[in-house]
Amino acid sequence: MSLSIDEQVALLMQGTEYGDETLRRTMEAELRERLQEGRPLRVYLGVDPRTSDLHLGHTVPLRKLRQFQDLGHEAILVIGTFTALVGDPSDQLRGRALMSPEEVEANARTYAEQAFRVLDPQRTIIRYNAEWLSKLTFADLIRLASHFTVQQFLARESFAERLKSGDPIFLHETFYPLMQGYDAVALQADVQIGGTDQLFNIVVAGRKLQEAFGQRPQVAILLPLLPGTDGVRKMSKSLGNHIPLNTTPEDMFGKIMSIPDEAMLIYFKLITRYPPPRIAAVEEGLRSGSLHPRDVKMELAREIVSIFFGEEAAERAEAHFRIVFQERAFPEEMPVFSLSGPRALVDLLVAAGLAASRSEARRLIRQGGVRLDGETVSDVEAVVAVDRPKVLQVGRRRFLRLVPGGDA
Repeated sequence: MSLSIDEQVALLMQGTEYGDETLRRTMEAELRERLQEGRPLRVYLGVDPRTSDLHLGHTVPLRKLRQFQDLGHEAILVIGTFTALVGDPSDQLRGRALMSPEEVEANARTYAEQAFRVLDPQRTIIRYNAEWLSKLTFADLIRLASHFTVQQFLARESFAERLKSGDPIFLHETFYPLMQGYDAVALQADVQIGGTDQLFNIVVAGRKLQEAFGQRPQVAILLPLLPGTDGVRKMSKSLGNHIPLNTTPEDMFGKIMSIPDEAMLIYFKLITRYPPPRIAAVEEGLRSGSLHPRDVKMELAREIVSIFFGEEAAERAEAHFRIVFQERAFPEEMPVFSLSGPRALVDLLVAAGLAASRSEARRLIRQGGVRLDGETVSDVEAVVAVDRPKVLQVGRRRFLRLVPGGDA
């Protein structure tokens, strides 16, 4: 990828968020300065394998690392086999449960496999921070801790809220920023990528420790948390608003089509491969009315699905969506219900709130008021299974999108 320095800066700063304009300008200036040196930068992203199932929200920093990778920089994915034992307290209002090394190792294997759906595996360096963190002595820990005050830690939002409410703050949680900060030292990093919740760990801890060890402080590339399918809360499996990577192209396409229109631009900026000028054109088209939001969202869904499944799968998913949700006049937005396995239709109607009781569910079925993908279901003993998104309809106006996965 051959871009001017200005184009590179625009691309790499696209979608970033710092919560402070002065800090943003400082990071942009430092990034520009290092790019002008004309050498490959050492860019890393640290991930803690506390889960084995990734969703689109997890891919936001991976996409940014891929952008650096495509520009010829050294892309390092650090699997936090040691930091995951503690767990990052940055956005937590309660202490995380400690994980066993065995759990971390198992998750780490699947995490790397899924990360390569965004990163180029041939150009990605995988490192495990147990390599250096496990070798630190207690004397080393004292040295690291001497660069910070207790007040700095307690001023963090998550700790301040817990202190205010009387919830416990465990001492081992304060080790986490020191551990992550030392990752930057061990790697002699030029750039670290992370979410906005990582500001303290990257900007305060990482940069300060690098300076303490005589290194040039890293540039922080901070990215906002991707909103889920509700368009408001951060994407999370526990909130049920996530779009998993391990799903079908049709399911991913349908879920992207369900996000609110106002969330589209942040998805374009954080998930797609689009450069800034192309995203600016989409934004201007939506603002002026020359582009219809439905068509833009179809373009978004096609782009994202093609990233993870390829162009042919994206085309099939789009065709499926058009047949199921448009040609049959189904609404584009409807509640989503996940099925982990086959379920009796009567029970499903009750569980989804489409019938007040099993007897009412049976009555609706017998009267021909229940349809699955447009086809009337008349068997009260019917069992529903989904290997792709399907639409369950009760009456004329009540619709439910059924998707494969864990129960909603």
